[in-house]
Amino acid sequence: MYELRFPNLGIVLKNVIDGFFIGDFEIRFYGIVIALGFVLGYLAIAGEAKRTGQDPELYLDYMLWLVIPAILGARIYYVVFRLQDYVRQGQSVRDTVMGMLNIRGGGLAIYGGVIAGILTLIVFARKRGVSVLLMLDTCVMGLLTGQILGRWGNFFNREAFGAYTDSLFAMAIPVEWFGGKNYLLRTVNNGIITQDMIDHVLTIEGREFIQVHPTFLYESLWNLGVLLVIFLYRRHKKFDGEMFAMYIWGYGLGRVWIEALRTDSLMILGGNFKVSQLLAALCVVGASIYMIYKRIQLKKA
Repeated sequence: MYELRFPNLGIVLKNVIDGFFIGDFEIRFYGIVIALGFVLGYLAIAGEAKRTGQDPELYLDYMLWLVIPAILGARIYYVVFRLQDYVRQGQSVRDTVMGMLNIRGGGLAIYGGVIAGILTLIVFARKRGVSVLLMLDTCVMGLLTGQILGRWGNFFNREAFGAYTDSLFAMAIPVEWFGGKNYLLRTVNNGIITQDMIDHVLTIEGREFIQVHPTFLYESLWNLGVLLVIFLYRRHKKFDGEMFAMYIWGYGLGRVWIEALRTDSLMILGGNFKVSQLLAALCVVGASIYMIYKRIQLKKA
């Protein structure tokens, strides 16, 4: 059940558990990965703050401000676009609210966390009397570091994967993980499992697997590439806000094609459009216009 395979790469991971217990208390690797992302993200931010002559303590204070809004933002974004999963006829208001608040049951959207983080930063920067754009630039590498690590929480949870594929990087997940093939047949087209996955169930050593795009891996590697580009360019930036615009453009571009592969996307407009894909495309357009506008301004100055 805890086995994961990358058949076309010849990789077999025998015992990838999703958590462990200390007494009666369960600790999930997803939470550990997210916490580690916050810590390493802050270290990256602190390093950039020192390089640019800023006080790293300012960013530690901001991170303390950020934790709760980021989690709430990620949850609210998810719930808003999956209301049908939480608001059911005959269900009490208390049960509805508790279901919405139960993040241990899954359901956090990175875009919601990023939006909440930006809003929190704007309020924080204005209260401290510092530049919003400079803070955004400084936080970019920490944000990317957190996103690179955070996607590996999805790896342990076997979530945020894509449609069926037999490509080089195809990931095979045991059917047992989902409760068996009969369960998959009952939940086909539920926003995660597709008929194509079931039609291509793979049998390896007497066990059945679905084979999918590891989109969490694609996004983690894409973000690593964006991080490296920004890291190499940062000494040449032309204006405050440029590194943040580059992040918005680069992350958005990657999310457009990666989201197209996923089967668990949040939908909008009658289920015809993927929310995150549409938002990513708007981010690419908006960041492009902003960077072009700023470059034109600089040439005129």
